[in-house]
This record gives sequence, C-alpha cells and structure tokens, in this order.
Amino acid sequence: MMLALGLFVFMRQTLPYQNWQRSADYRWSPNSRVGKRAAFQYLGPDEERITLSGILYPEITGGRLSMLAVNMMADEGRAWPLIGGDGTIYGMYVIKNVSDTKTVFFADGTPRKIEFTLSLTRVDESLASLYGDIQKQAEVLIDKAGSAAASLAGMVGVG
Repeated sequence: MMLALGLFVFMRQTLPYQNWQRSADYRWSPNSRVGKRAAFQYLGPDEERITLSGILYPEITGGRLSMLAVNMMADEGRAWPLIGGDGTIYGMYVIKNVSDTKTVFFADGTPRKIEFTLSLTRVDESLASLYGDIQKQAEVLIDKAGSAAASLAGMVGVG
C-alpha cells in the first residue's frame, strides 16, 4: 500500500501515482504604518493541497475501474482521511479535481495508457482537532468501563 484515501487504497493494482506534490499556504496580513514598511501579522495556516499524478497501463496497473472509484468518491462531496503507507496521518481531504488523459488505444477504443492527476485539499483544522483531546477520550473510556463493570457485577450478584 502506498496511500489510502478513505477506503480507496493506492497501490500498483489501483492508482500507483509516480508524483506527489504538496503545497501549503500561510496567511499573513499587512498592517500599514506611517513612514515605515508595513508590519505583518501571522494569521495562521491557509490551504494545504496534495496533487498525485501518474500513468496507468491497464494491462499491468489499475485502469478504468480505479478511476471510476475515485470519481465516485469525489461525487459524494465528502472529506476522507488520508493515510500514508508508512502510517502517517495527513488529515481529512476532499477531492477537488480528477483529470485523466487516455491514449494509445486498442481496436475497440479501450486505452492502453491513462495519465491521471488527482488534486486533494485538506479540510480539517488540525490533527489535534481531528482526534480531539486524547486525555478526555481516555477519561470517557475509563468511566464507561467502570460503569460496565459495576453493571456486570450487579447482574451476577457480586459486590
């Protein structure tokens, strides 16, 4: 596995991308000052984009069905978790653009070569907001486990 976007797994049999491009913007606001250059204030991160591109040879790699699956995901208009093959969690991404170019055709019009580009944009605020406060989650789990244990003890007459 190279990468997973939601339940879609990028690998040699599906969409093996050959290029990964990441672009992140940051917001800076100028504040005009008399007789001096503007002072800049950092306002935080802005758009973060990942572009995946590659060439498919349907006889060897993924093809029409893989492209159809990605297009269907884009049509849903949902954010999907993006997770690298090494376990890196990149965040929640939407599919902003899918493009493909088909060339070198068989006699029936089926392409032998498909060049594709997939543009993703990050939509979560941060990984911390995505997963929330881990300490709070642990406290809730401990409380639930304690309640379940007390309930079970009451059912079997212990305690």
